[in-house]
Amino acid sequence: MGAKSHGHDEPTEAVREVDRAVQHALDRLTLLTNASEALASTLDIDEGLRRLCRTLVPGLADWCAVDLFDEHGGLRRQVIEHRESDLLSPGLYEGELPPVSENSAAAVARALRGAGPLLVTTFTAPANAADPLHARELELFHHLGADTVVIAPLRARRQVLGALTLARTATTGALEEDSLPLAEDLAHRVALAVENARLHAEFQHTGERIQRSLLPDLPTRGPLELAARYQPALATSQVGGDWYDSFVLPGGAMTLIIGDVAGHDLQATVTMSHMRNMLRGIASDRKEPPGKILGRLDAAISILYPHQTLTCIYALLEKSDAHQPWRLQYAAAGHPAPLLITAKGDTRFLTDGRSMLLGVDPAQLRPDATEVLPSNSTILFYTDGLIERRTENLDRGAARLRQHAAALAQEPLGSFCDELLTGLAQAGSDDVALIAVRIPAVHAGAGPASATAE
Repeated sequence: MGAKSHGHDEPTEAVREVDRAVQHALDRLTLLTNASEALASTLDIDEGLRRLCRTLVPGLADWCAVDLFDEHGGLRRQVIEHRESDLLSPGLYEGELPPVSENSAAAVARALRGAGPLLVTTFTAPANAADPLHARELELFHHLGADTVVIAPLRARRQVLGALTLARTATTGALEEDSLPLAEDLAHRVALAVENARLHAEFQHTGERIQRSLLPDLPTRGPLELAARYQPALATSQVGGDWYDSFVLPGGAMTLIIGDVAGHDLQATVTMSHMRNMLRGIASDRKEPPGKILGRLDAAISILYPHQTLTCIYALLEKSDAHQPWRLQYAAAGHPAPLLITAKGDTRFLTDGRSMLLGVDPAQLRPDATEVLPSNSTILFYTDGLIERRTENLDRGAARLRQHAAALAQEPLGSFCDELLTGLAQAGSDDVALIAVRIPAVHAGAGPASATAE
């Protein structure tokens, strides 16, 4: 009889072991890839860490926590996620932790002191804790369940930023020594993401401080009440080229300016300051109608900033004598129309005096318009971040502005501006600038006026 063929024999145990090792490596590679994607999906530290923990639970651990040092050196449990979500009410176990003393017996303290990734397999009862941080740690292990725990320090640029904790209970299998390299790799990725997010936030805060430092003080004397506000985009923490301005010309007319330079970065902020200063110089040089002033600014832009575009409204507010109404003369270059709100809450957009945005055609004529303003009315200038939403028609945003402004017609001017930002700018993806003027009664005497800017 011939020899039996072994071509269809079952795989040997050695082959199966290799297959398991390959699959194990692929699973861990997939986990690392998913963790990296979770961290890269947002620059918000809390949200990124929460997405990370939801990626690691339950694939790698029954629950996961990330602790970070704050700017004052205190340790804070930033995020904790459990496979059984009903065990964690929002914010439970998160928040400030006891101080990390040099001799703390807590495993997290040992990891933060440089012990490297730790595998913890034995646990002291919470009643026998050696220090407050140790007690908090043991209570967490007791309440959430932990039979094996891996704690890895978050290191970036030779600095420890916090710690990553992974825990399993006996029902899902123990974490073992071979989990330590994976935990160390995860911790390294988390540390880089945290550092990048903090650097980004610092850069954005620097840009916002520069933006606010460039905004001017408002005129504070005279019968007119002014208020202005600036707010960076809350959804993206971006600064940009939005600005407001107001100053009194030698002849007594008050200028009102709102503008928006294209761009959403620090460069847009710097360009905005150049545009504002150019417009100030042109307006102060001679008394001309607003359309002429914007035409001169457009000509200067074509020479000095040939590829820059912006929208702007330039307006003059004045009256011929104490018994005449206030008159607003204005020109709008591609900018959202000012909103007039009467004392009774009637609203109307001022849609005359319009032309295309600046920086496109310096030869275009810039018309202007004049509006007689009722006593005790409010005139509002704003940038498009107050009304624009990516998911809806612009008319809907304009209607929402009218409704909010009408409801606030009787509010003090500062509150009027604050409430508009609260009600309209919270969900926006753009920064917002606005400036508002409250027109006094026709026979009101001249005197000191208040002005608030933020």
